[in-house]
Amino acid sequence: MEYGIQLYSVRDLAKENFELAVAKMAALGYKKMEPAGFFGHTAEEVNAIMKKYNVEIGSTHSSFSDLVDHYEETVAFHKAIGNKTYIIPYYSFKNQEKIDYFIEKVNELYDKLAAEGITLAFHNHHTEFLPNKDGGQAFDQLLYRTKLKFQVDIYWAYVGMKDPIALLEKIQDRLISLHIKDGDEIGNGFPLGMGTAPVADCVAWGKAHGLPLVVESETQTPDGPTEAKICIEYLKGLEK
Repeated sequence: MEYGIQLYSVRDLAKENFELAVAKMAALGYKKMEPAGFFGHTAEEVNAIMKKYNVEIGSTHSSFSDLVDHYEETVAFHKAIGNKTYIIPYYSFKNQEKIDYFIEKVNELYDKLAAEGITLAFHNHHTEFLPNKDGGQAFDQLLYRTKLKFQVDIYWAYVGMKDPIALLEKIQDRLISLHIKDGDEIGNGFPLGMGTAPVADCVAWGKAHGLPLVVESETQTPDGPTEAKICIEYLKGLEK
């Protein structure tokens, strides 16, 4: 089984030395990189780094505002690095007006990006499953009012609605990948296998449905590369 890694897991190292972060993740056995920023590197530099360490970009966590405000150059960059899955990692859905604005924009962007060969997706946290003060709940509206695909973060789904498997079953035809993460039920993250989230069940579900599995473990304890090593060893242990 090939696993991806969200490079936010090693964000301090990636910011300081993007190539070294990729090199270390490749050495651990991660085959797909999911950058959360490129730290000033050109598309040519990014491509050279990926080729050097025999890995590829599976998807990215990239800015919603870049698509809205700098569409042409943003799309050109992502096409140049061969990224076919543009994931919006966060948006503040603090009221219905914000939800409506986001939905209007992503409905415009989804078809435009599809014509360029790029899938637009959204990555959840726990707050999208909770009602706002005005009663609006973001996740269901994203599901029913847009064509967005979803990268479900199983841990934040666990925190927000307790049963990530039920969510996966509900939206399976809209899934593009799973973020594999662990922690406790109140929002404290831990490396894989050290929390209470149903990680093993979600990994099994993802494998059964042929979905890419992307590790994100973001506490950097004692540091990002060590935590990433703990996580891939846990996943390999599940295979035995």
